[in-house]
Amino acid sequence: MTQDIRRGTAEANGLTLAYEDMGDIDAPPVLLIMGFSAQLTLWPTEFCDLLVDAGYRPIRFDNRDIGLSTKMDGTRVSGSMLLRMALFEIGRPSAVPYTLTDMAADTRGLLDHLGIDSAHVVGASMGGMIAQVLAAQSPDRVRTLGIIFSSTNQPFLPPPAPLALKALLSSPGKNPTRDDVVKLIMRGQKAIGSPEYRVSAEVAAQRAGESYDRSYHPAGVVRQFGAVTGSGSLLRFTKKIDKPTVVIHGAKDPLIRPAAGKAVARAIKGATLHIIDGMGHDLPVELLPRITGLLVENFERA
Repeated sequence: MTQDIRRGTAEANGLTLAYEDMGDIDAPPVLLIMGFSAQLTLWPTEFCDLLVDAGYRPIRFDNRDIGLSTKMDGTRVSGSMLLRMALFEIGRPSAVPYTLTDMAADTRGLLDHLGIDSAHVVGASMGGMIAQVLAAQSPDRVRTLGIIFSSTNQPFLPPPAPLALKALLSSPGKNPTRDDVVKLIMRGQKAIGSPEYRVSAEVAAQRAGESYDRSYHPAGVVRQFGAVTGSGSLLRFTKKIDKPTVVIHGAKDPLIRPAAGKAVARAIKGATLHIIDGMGHDLPVELLPRITGLLVENFERA
C-alpha cells in the first residue's frame, strides 16, 4: 500500500530542493540520495513503502539541476569532455561548475531544514558518491551508510560499457517532441537495466512519460555529469568513513561495474558487500524486498 507522502521544498545551501517524506515523522529517518540524471521518483514508491513497513521514515529528494529542484541555469561545463574523462580515469579532478562536495553540502542543508540531526543515508550511483562525501565530512549526521551500485572513482577502475554510457548521454536532437524524449529515456533505461528483470514496453513507456512530464532539463544532466567526472577520486573521503556500511551492487551492471562496488567496500573498514546476480543499474521491483532487507539489517548495526 502506498504511504501518505508529505511533499515540500527546502532552502538548502542557497538552493531550493524538492523532497518527499513518508512514514511516521518520529521514526528513524532514511535519507535517499538518487543518482546522475535521476529524479527522486527513481526511488520506487514500493521501496519506500517497504522501509515504512519496517518502521523507518524514508525521505527522497531531487538533487540540484534535476526534477523540481533549483536549476543551475547560466553555468556551463566548459572545456573538453574527452580531457575531463581522461583525467577522471586516473582519479584527477577538473574544473566544473560544481562538484560532489557541493552536492553533499546540499544534502546537509536538507537535513538542517527538516530538523534531522542524523539519518541513515542510502545513496544510489552518483548518490552513493555524494553519500560517501557526506559521511566523511559530516560523520555526526550519518547513522549508517548504504551504497548501491556506486564507486570511489579511484584510478583504473573498469570503465562503463560504451553502449551504456552512450545511451545515457545521447541527445534527442533539437526541438524534440515528448515522444522523442520518452523513446530516448526508454533506450537509456534498457541499456543499463537488469537483464534478468526486464519490464514490459508498456511499463517502460509509462515510467519514461511520467519522468518527462514531471521535469525535462537536459542542461542539468550535462552539469551533473560534470560533477561526477570533475570531482576526481573519492578515496580521500571513503577511507575516512567509520559508520556501519553495506554495499549493494548488480553483477550485471554495465554502467558502474561491480569492481567499483568492491572498491567501495574495500575502502570502508567493516563494510559488507553484496553482489546480486542478474541485477544491472536499476532497482527492479522483484529485488526490492532483498535490497530493503540488507539495508534494514545494516540500519540495525547503528
